[in-house]
Amino acid sequence: MDAPDLKAPQHYINRELSFLEFNQRVLEQAFDESVPLLERLRFLCISCSNLDEFFEIRVAGLKQLIELGGGQPAADGMSIQEQLAAIHDRATRLVEEQYRCLNELLLPSLAREGAPLLERKDWSPAAYQWLEQYFEREVEPVLSPLGLDPSRPFPRIQNKSLNFIVRLEGKDAFNRNSELAIVQAPRSLPRVVPLPYEGTGRACVLLSTIVQTFVPKLFTGIDVMGCYQFRVTRNSDLFVDEEEIDDLRRALEGELIHRRYGAAVRLEVASECPDDMVKFLHAQFGSNGLDTYFVPGPVNLNRLSAVYDLVQRPDLKYPIFTPGLPKRLAGSTDLFAVIRQKDVLLHHPYQSFAPVMDFLRQAAADPQVLAIKMTLYRAGHDSPLVDALVAAANTGKDVTVIVELRARFDEEANIELSNRLQEAGAHVMYGVVGYKTHAKLALVVRREAGSIRRYCHLGTGNYHPRTARQYTDYGLFTCDDEIGQDVHELFLQLTSLTQTPKLNRLTQSPFGMHDMVLGKIARETGHARAGRPGRIIAKMNALVDPQAIEALYRASCAGVKIDLIVRGVCALRPGVPGVSENITVRSIVGRFLEHSRVFYYENDGKPELFCASADWMERNFFRRVEVAFPIRARAQEERIGRDLEVELHDNCQAWKLRSDGTYERVKRGEAKAVNAQMELLSAYAAGPGATV
Repeated sequence: MDAPDLKAPQHYINRELSFLEFNQRVLEQAFDESVPLLERLRFLCISCSNLDEFFEIRVAGLKQLIELGGGQPAADGMSIQEQLAAIHDRATRLVEEQYRCLNELLLPSLAREGAPLLERKDWSPAAYQWLEQYFEREVEPVLSPLGLDPSRPFPRIQNKSLNFIVRLEGKDAFNRNSELAIVQAPRSLPRVVPLPYEGTGRACVLLSTIVQTFVPKLFTGIDVMGCYQFRVTRNSDLFVDEEEIDDLRRALEGELIHRRYGAAVRLEVASECPDDMVKFLHAQFGSNGLDTYFVPGPVNLNRLSAVYDLVQRPDLKYPIFTPGLPKRLAGSTDLFAVIRQKDVLLHHPYQSFAPVMDFLRQAAADPQVLAIKMTLYRAGHDSPLVDALVAAANTGKDVTVIVELRARFDEEANIELSNRLQEAGAHVMYGVVGYKTHAKLALVVRREAGSIRRYCHLGTGNYHPRTARQYTDYGLFTCDDEIGQDVHELFLQLTSLTQTPKLNRLTQSPFGMHDMVLGKIARETGHARAGRPGRIIAKMNALVDPQAIEALYRASCAGVKIDLIVRGVCALRPGVPGVSENITVRSIVGRFLEHSRVFYYENDGKPELFCASADWMERNFFRRVEVAFPIRARAQEERIGRDLEVELHDNCQAWKLRSDGTYERVKRGEAKAVNAQMELLSAYAAGPGATV
């Protein structure tokens, strides 16, 4: 029997369609009645936000390739045109499901719970009077209706802004015929307005409903025949030719302004908008290649997330939890002393992110600390970690921070924090030309007993306190000499012009991680071919790299048992006879966003376990600075192994990838319910957790 062609297109799932399947799994949380009601609304909003970014970056990129006349077929063999057609078909069905969830399930449920989103027909006389006054006081003063005629052309429409196209009839003050006008809602206006007099309930009204009701007040003496919402999504991928610029920060600041007015890639318009007005909008935005979606509701569901904060109903939200701490850290005031005893492993959000902040605060205040070095990819506005770095720089410590200005949609926040750090006297670098610095590293250099000791923190997630309560990630504190030397060498590489360092324990992209991954998979393949058991467990956010997938197929053919936990995009097709029948792929979608990257190799009874900042994607292997670090302490290795096993047995929030590229929810049947996230929350967050 001939060996299968492991590169054959039919063995790969299209990346873009895989993302849309992931977003469907997010949306399914909004349909799930076992999820608290306001959390269901949040999942609906997240699915909308995900889809926005997908069009802004992925779809925009495909359309740009067509304009440039380039682009190779994807690994699955689909041309760019075929991908765009398939995306439109799948996204249309996804959007229909989003609005069905909102209109048929969530809005009626919110009304039953005393937190309705009121339509115009539901307004009481008192509500109408209050909203009319609100419009006149808060809304009308900031609206600028723009009549359209030869002297007043169609206005520039910002990316994802709320707009209305208005049909008019009559003559204006200058005796000109009025036919069409555009009303733009400034971003300063809240999209959800709470009514003030509903007792224990919290009735709200959408800004779009308020504008549509009172829009005639903007056109005195002219008849308003119709008012319809629309929103345009634009290409938001920033382009900066790093080889041709002198100041990356200043160049990005200029590009951020252009992001608002990139090429239009999607038009969302109210489903009742007449055809001639839709055609008019197409003409204004350049209809060639413009995806159009007709929506029976507000054009930006993501703005409904405001309802979550406005409605103070804890019973409709996930229960509040207190992250746990390892016993060795509970009550300890000297984090360095704890780390000197042995490494400390943290699993967020089940365990607190506070020790990471304490690590930097203690370093900033400690007179024995000489230097602090850190990478920042996403830190957020008003970051307490940046506060600690600023405090350290103000006390004269040597502070070096690698800030990745090109972290998508966090560019502005990162520019602000880099300015703060520089003003305090810290050395701020922007990484390496052509490579995003995505590694999660912090290094504290401390003088102890006449010598120098290096304390390190390495993680799978960003140094972001807010997302550390929402994303699952691992972080390791260590003062291991070899790891400390490796981290030191990596910072030298990032800040100077040194050659690629020879690392002892760590593995780095873009220089060795891809080879390491392929090598570990090949080793398991060799064990299986020699009759020894082979096993791989790999957890990541995305699996796209064709060479890694081909290596996994080869391992499967040799008999290696492979369990993949891939939250989002997965281009590997499991369960294909003769190719991947030994591979399972599951995705867990729940309260927390699964973000950790963990890789386990059985290695003939001498297992190896790694955590990393990188997914198995070409960009992570070849176009980013990433770091993988080993977990070598037996207790920590066993602990992560137990975590993985719980996730592999989840039968409440897990989805299994089928060979046709679709997902089915794992059925519990008669088995005991296993909700991995709740199991881990119970194990770690209730109080002091594992001793490791």
